[in-house]
Amino acid sequence: MPDDTVLHLRGPVLVGPDEAVAQAWVLGGRITFDRPRGVSSRSVDVDGWVLPGLVDAHCHIGLGAHGVVPDEIAEGQALTDRDAGVLLVRDCGSPSDTRWIDGRDDLPRIVRAGRHLARTRRYLREYAHELEPEGLVERAVEQARSGDGWVKIVGDWIDRDLGDLAPCWPPEVLAAAMTAAHAQGARVTVHCFGEDALRDAVDAGADCVEHACGLDDDTLADVARRGVAVVPTLVNIATFPEIAARAGEKYPVYAAHMRRLHERRYATVMSAYESGVPVFAGTDAGGTLAHGLIAREVAELAGAGLPPVAALDTACWGARSWLRRPAVEEAAPADLVVYPADPREDVGVLAHPSLVVLRGRPVR
Repeated sequence: MPDDTVLHLRGPVLVGPDEAVAQAWVLGGRITFDRPRGVSSRSVDVDGWVLPGLVDAHCHIGLGAHGVVPDEIAEGQALTDRDAGVLLVRDCGSPSDTRWIDGRDDLPRIVRAGRHLARTRRYLREYAHELEPEGLVERAVEQARSGDGWVKIVGDWIDRDLGDLAPCWPPEVLAAAMTAAHAQGARVTVHCFGEDALRDAVDAGADCVEHACGLDDDTLADVARRGVAVVPTLVNIATFPEIAARAGEKYPVYAAHMRRLHERRYATVMSAYESGVPVFAGTDAGGTLAHGLIAREVAELAGAGLPPVAALDTACWGARSWLRRPAVEEAAPADLVVYPADPREDVGVLAHPSLVVLRGRPVR
């Protein structure tokens, strides 16, 4: 398609979860609601429900099961996400340098959280900067300066001496690291499977909690009051029974704990949503999970009880606002996905995009 082609979006164009306009145009890579003059000869009509590009708020481009992957594999990961309609990724911790992606007009935009910060031998090998508590503040500042406004801290993991999930950091150290990252202008997100680490993260000033399986009556009110976001990663939590089965004979307490967290996952998410906690969709793609699962994650959130339009919003307008990126707005970059039916009525439609437009050009 020539670079000067104008796309006529004949809509409905969904500018918000409850607001649609009949039509819009893509001109010079940007959205406009004013009919351009003198372009009919190079205009292409696009029919269907038009949404802003979807958001995967917990993704790991450049990460494989054993750490860093070659650039050609990272490219494939990014293309898979793009073709699923994900045009904005919050890369929630990666050891790979993926800045080269920023120079590719055909790959999604990425908001990076730097590299995971984890306790020594308390996380997956080759993923994180592994360190002891006395080094956490310095590393948090380093990642705040090198990322795109986020820092990722691993708050808990199995403690093999205890045989169960346990917090990785003394609360005062965690709080100091967050204060230092905030001073650099970054937000901090914390990986938390269990209850204790989640309490520590909230008390320390976390801006977001990943997974948040341990959210309960003791922490829910504080999480809601402080506006701490939650990214449940339900397609990842679905793997907990397999993790428990592998660990059961050696670590039976841990295995039982993981099964309980899995069993109550939908109730946990629904309690968060009903309490006004900001909930966003993230697949945890990368590592051992496939990319391109955003439709499945949104379907899981709807299956947990969120109304379809609310489940959609976790990966759409609300997620973009949370990440401080525009949606469908006048003069905004034209990162759009077109669907054959209204996904507000049935989120299953997200699995079948009919057109993906990135930076104003059709790419799928």
